[in-house]
Amino acid sequence: MSTPPPITRRAPVTDVLHGDEVIDPYRWLEAGSDPEVQAWMDAQDRWARAQLAALPARGMLVERLRALFYVDSLSAPTRRGSRYFSRRSSAAKEKSFLVVRDGADDERVLLDPNTWLSGDALGTWSPSWDGSKLAFSRRPNAADEAVLYVLDVESGLVSTADRIEGARYATPHWTTDNLGFYYEWIPMDAAISDDQRPGRIEIRYHRLGDDPALDQVVVPCLGDPTVFQMASLSEDSRYLFITRSFGWNRNDVYVIDRQASEPALLPLLVGRPHHYQILEYQGYFYLHTDEGAPRARILRAPVSPLPGGGEALEASWQEVVAEDPEATLEGWSIAGGCLSLAWLRRAVSELQLRSLDGAEVRNLPLPMPGAASVADGHPDDDEAWYSFSSITMPPRLYRVSVRSGRSTLELEQKLPVDSDRYVVETATARSRDGAEVPMFVVRRRDLAWDGQRPTVLYGYGGFRISLTPSFRPSLFPWLDAGGVYVVANLRGGGELGAEWHDAGKLQNKQNVFDDFIAVAESLIARGITCPARIGIWGGSNGGLLMGAAMTQRPELFGAVVSAVPLLDMLRFHLSGSGRTWISEYGCAEDPEAYQWLRAWSPYQHVVSDTRYPPLLMLSADHDDRVDPSHARKFVALMQAAAQNTGAVPPLLRIERAAGHGGADQVAERVASSADTWAWLFYTLGAGAPATAGQFGIP
Repeated sequence: MSTPPPITRRAPVTDVLHGDEVIDPYRWLEAGSDPEVQAWMDAQDRWARAQLAALPARGMLVERLRALFYVDSLSAPTRRGSRYFSRRSSAAKEKSFLVVRDGADDERVLLDPNTWLSGDALGTWSPSWDGSKLAFSRRPNAADEAVLYVLDVESGLVSTADRIEGARYATPHWTTDNLGFYYEWIPMDAAISDDQRPGRIEIRYHRLGDDPALDQVVVPCLGDPTVFQMASLSEDSRYLFITRSFGWNRNDVYVIDRQASEPALLPLLVGRPHHYQILEYQGYFYLHTDEGAPRARILRAPVSPLPGGGEALEASWQEVVAEDPEATLEGWSIAGGCLSLAWLRRAVSELQLRSLDGAEVRNLPLPMPGAASVADGHPDDDEAWYSFSSITMPPRLYRVSVRSGRSTLELEQKLPVDSDRYVVETATARSRDGAEVPMFVVRRRDLAWDGQRPTVLYGYGGFRISLTPSFRPSLFPWLDAGGVYVVANLRGGGELGAEWHDAGKLQNKQNVFDDFIAVAESLIARGITCPARIGIWGGSNGGLLMGAAMTQRPELFGAVVSAVPLLDMLRFHLSGSGRTWISEYGCAEDPEAYQWLRAWSPYQHVVSDTRYPPLLMLSADHDDRVDPSHARKFVALMQAAAQNTGAVPPLLRIERAAGHGGADQVAERVASSADTWAWLFYTLGAGAPATAGQFGIP
């Protein structure tokens, strides 16, 4: 590094938690809107970008990544009436946009964020059942906060009367009369602190043309910021389902029969320590649940009389799809009068169609082991759609006839990638307590192990999120240059079902870190790489994983990339959406949870005389989900430690006009990826990335 990082002042604050003194030397960096903090952020970002811009591989990476990121693609269409709605991206545009096709007519652009002067991102979108209207949201700075609008599909005009603020969690659910929709709403009152806002979610109904301020409150807020309240609607719009999620531990399901003489909120599945997803079709409720089946099963019950919430499931529900002890039922829908199922077998997708009573109809063929979406469509249409990709195969979109099972390739992303040049292998590592941890190992096919291969290890391990072998275009310069890429399926994820998740949350969270460390050690034991050439990468909850791994085993890694992370786990619940994650991590306000959080919270385990591996911290200035103060405070601590030990000081790169998921412009994603991979090439000693031409790729 040619220059040292900007100086950060210390201003220690001492808290007393359950009798312990906890010193926070950089509490002042939590005040993101403070001019001093803003100046500090600007200085850190300028310094980091100057270092990254000087890296020798960056220019070549930008050129290669442009060819990989600027692509034509199309999402699976949604049919409403005679119209088909899809999200499309173009190699000639920065942002994806919404298109519509009217029957056999040519496709036309319906919403194009590239033309929005404000720079907002397109959020959720939902067409009315007759296809005449479209409810959609705009997200300023690609943040979670959003505003709902209604567009007339024929004219393309946006209604000035139907503008709804407070749509951060809103998904519009249209009634079949096409006159309005139900949605989730939160107040925009500045007096309500951000961490309390999830507890203010109301379920409202908006009738087109009415003043949104007067929208009917169908279900009032709960006032508990640890509980999410969400709505969904049956296809015939008779049944309004209300799901209350108690974090990721369990959820309750209520139902309102909109045709009842006095519609009321009735408990359907309440007070049970399990997860439920519900659909209604042809007089039956269909239920996806992990109750009695950690890897999930599907039950059904007639809608009349309503199944009681206090009864055992077996008393009123019939099992139609049993649990598979070797595969997790990850996704499901009803399409073409069949149950459409998406299984994960050791994190690899399998698609299946079954009759409504559970009889096997057929499996849908997939090109190779990879990641596929559930085949989805209208419940009564023969036509359904699914997408597929593998780590080395670009995404494909398929149309399938449910009756015949015949799949047709509708769209294949054309990229300068020769998938046959790479191989994806599966392996396992034994964690500290003996658990077998699956992983995917990706390399160039002609690559031989020599114990020195630069290797990037990616992990997440939380919230029942499954890391599947899906396509990641930025990998190819790394693979072409002889690098190895590894995806670890850690406990806390959903790959192996509810028990796999439970084994990595709350008091068991250390298992996630142990699993990740075990995977890294297994890569060394297999003769693939060595500590100095292992780079680790994760974002959000995976960014927390990075902080824990580097503070617990600093000698095991040669580089760390942490993106939009949680790191101060004694204070995470006080900002952003933090209180909704208490069921995953615990909360320092609870004496028992405080003990395990204090035992591994990365911010509290930075030791000033320890030499830590180089760190690239990726943050976003409008992240309203995970407060960017986690990244700021951790970098300040790590820079102080580096000054004491002579280690490489960490970099803090801040994405501008970006939320938790990053910016929505392709150019920004190219720049961020080029910076990150150039830093990994440099830090892990991987040499220059290969150009496409060196490998005969057009």
